[in-house]
Amino acid sequence: MLIRLIGLVTIEPDGAPPQHLSSAQAQVAFARLLLERAGGTDRDQLAETVWPEGLPDTWASALRSIVSRVRTFVTTPQDKPGAPPLVAQGGRYLLRVPRDAAVDVEVAETAVGEAGEAYAEGAFAVAQQLAAGAVSNLRGSFLPSHEGEWVNAMREQLEELRLKALETASLASSALGDEHHALRYAEEAVRRAPFRESAYRCRMAAHTRAGNRAEALRSYQQLREVLAEELGIDPAPETEAAYLELLRTPEPRPRVRSATCLDPVLMGVFEVDLRAPAPRPCSLADHGCVTHPTVSSPAA
Repeated sequence: MLIRLIGLVTIEPDGAPPQHLSSAQAQVAFARLLLERAGGTDRDQLAETVWPEGLPDTWASALRSIVSRVRTFVTTPQDKPGAPPLVAQGGRYLLRVPRDAAVDVEVAETAVGEAGEAYAEGAFAVAQQLAAGAVSNLRGSFLPSHEGEWVNAMREQLEELRLKALETASLASSALGDEHHALRYAEEAVRRAPFRESAYRCRMAAHTRAGNRAEALRSYQQLREVLAEELGIDPAPETEAAYLELLRTPEPRPRVRSATCLDPVLMGVFEVDLRAPAPRPCSLADHGCVTHPTVSSPAA
């Protein structure tokens, strides 16, 4: 069973048609109940998530109606009689889902962590495939029909996760000699977070690996101008070090292109150019990265 919270909230049972949850209030209630299922969700907090601008006079009965709708949505023919998947207990709601159920945002989070570990160990094809899969899982908006403190906080977390996936995918693609995807992922990261230095460093690494030092230097200059004009600061020492390393490195000779370079999302098969070292990690933990408000928007 796959449960999607990105885009249209959906349950996709094995061997059965997908089930959609159309009500915006039921969607946000289901999302919070699902992501907090380990310890349950406080009733009052759930109500504030459903009505972030203020509780209606009859919120208690209205919340019970929404919870009932969610309970119907998650109930399957396999559930045992007398054991509903959503129960109220001690002022909290507890949601139970099958152990083999996969949640898209949780799958993406796990994949990003494993991708970073794989890259650090030199397993670039594995890292690229995991990160690209996470990017694909995170395409779309989280609960686009709802606002509020909890929803906005989740969007920020998912945007940070998406950026880490893009950066890891770019790094791994560079290490594999896959210039197209290395630049594609780095450019998307820069577009989504125009003040994020680690994204620019990934783009610099992608251009450098492709043998285009001029574009790598131009990317640094763009970052320097953006930070100076918008924030009044200079690039972080890690970015400056990457720039100075570029200046010290002679212009490379044209590199022989890899003969095999398939779409990582489809195949994950690459022919590695072993003559050049892998690019340095783009600080996936955001060291030296300027934080700023992010707004989730559909990927290009």
